[in-house]
Amino acid sequence: MFRLPAVLCQIRPASRALDVKFGANARALMLQGGRTVIIEQSWGSPKGTKDGVTISKSIDLKDKYKNIDVANNTNEEAGDGTITATVLEHSIAKEGFEKISKGANTVEIWRGVMLAVDAVITELKKQSKPMTTPEEIAQVATISANGDKEIDIISDAMKKVGRKGVITVKDGKTLNYELEIIEGMNQKCEFQDAYVLLSEKKISSIQSIVPALEIANAHRKSLVIIAEDVDGEALSTLFFFFYDRSPTLVLNRLNVSLQVVAVKAPGFGDNRKNQLKDMAIATGGAPHDLGKVGEVIVTKDDAMLLKGKGDKAQIEKRFQEIIEQLDITTSEYEKEKLNEHLAKLSVGVAVLKVERVTDALNATRAAVEEGIVLGGGCALLRFIPALDSITPANEDQRIGIEIIKRTLKIPAMTIAKKAGVEGSLIVEKIMRSSSEVGYDAMLGDFVNMVEKGIIDPTKVGRTALLDAAGVASLLTTAEVVVTEIPKEEKDPEMGGTDGMGGGMGGGMF
Repeated sequence: MFRLPAVLCQIRPASRALDVKFGANARALMLQGGRTVIIEQSWGSPKGTKDGVTISKSIDLKDKYKNIDVANNTNEEAGDGTITATVLEHSIAKEGFEKISKGANTVEIWRGVMLAVDAVITELKKQSKPMTTPEEIAQVATISANGDKEIDIISDAMKKVGRKGVITVKDGKTLNYELEIIEGMNQKCEFQDAYVLLSEKKISSIQSIVPALEIANAHRKSLVIIAEDVDGEALSTLFFFFYDRSPTLVLNRLNVSLQVVAVKAPGFGDNRKNQLKDMAIATGGAPHDLGKVGEVIVTKDDAMLLKGKGDKAQIEKRFQEIIEQLDITTSEYEKEKLNEHLAKLSVGVAVLKVERVTDALNATRAAVEEGIVLGGGCALLRFIPALDSITPANEDQRIGIEIIKRTLKIPAMTIAKKAGVEGSLIVEKIMRSSSEVGYDAMLGDFVNMVEKGIIDPTKVGRTALLDAAGVASLLTTAEVVVTEIPKEEKDPEMGGTDGMGGGMGGGMF
């Protein structure tokens, strides 16, 4: 008989109180919402924001039915567009509720909705144009950062490291935005013009690395050893001491004295082999030749090999190999690792030291990936006529298509209303104007959106519409919502009232 371990036998199932709402009541609760601008923080003063990502992640409602997440997926995929996704979803779901409550067929309505959504996305891709100038990159970043023109530092970063290069965001220690460019592979010692010895295996014998040590010593170069591990005789023969913060290696039995640092190879298995291969190509290392780097920086936590001396043609060849692998792989894990390899082989690494630019950076990446369309909700308005060519199979599908027609007007109307003008009139004027004309809410006037740089990433619009339709479909077809009832927290001061004294605060397990 199979017997559970004693420890598992002592585990008692945890019980959670659940609350259940049904039908229209559940759907109505999930649809409720409003404007949220001022956010109380657990520390410091409240902050005001127009950033949809920050707002959506800050809201944790006591009523769990209203707390069903609907906005974050768009940000995860496209980096921006949470407000667009939310207003679209609200419009689709609200109209869907009304039609379904009057007896319309739920399934057919959503077939009509998806017919319209697919048609809009097809038009969106047709109208999309690639970003070709640094100015366009800066415009996308500025719009995503709510008009902060200093955010065009992202454009500078992309210009310097390339569109495939790595751009990371860190908290800065100043009031200004800073850009730091690190040229090379992201693998951190303070050697200049060093040799690199790469090994897929563990180094245990000193004899196996003597040739490399002698070559480095003869050329008066520092040596970086990157291997699976260094142990045994090799480790015991080498004595490390620090002189002027540079690790120096002295060999007892050999007439060699030089600067050496040993680094454990990153990753494991095939991933480690691939990283070592990338390093070999970036530094020009070969089975019978040492690699070379312009600078090495090593700490106890990380390492960087900078300004590799590898052959540019070989680096480009490896770059293309990784891109081809990215195109055929379906594993998200493999894609993540391949993108890491790609980034390390790129021109360099850009580090943005700012308070909050992640949304702008993500939106810019989305624009680079799929191109740009008119901003301010104008692109969606231009796609409404394309829905007239769809032939619905029945009346309920026609209702679904009409829901999307009306919904496509909502983003532009919302922007106009926030600017204090009548949204429906603004939308009507935009639709009567030429294709690139839209409403600039900052100026309060109609302008050429392209010339003014009011543009949006195609991926943001596409993802927002798809997510809005998907979530609205879920909300309107849901008959039951199950949420966990939060436990009532006892007053900490009551912890010692049952004879335990005044310090346990909650009992023992």
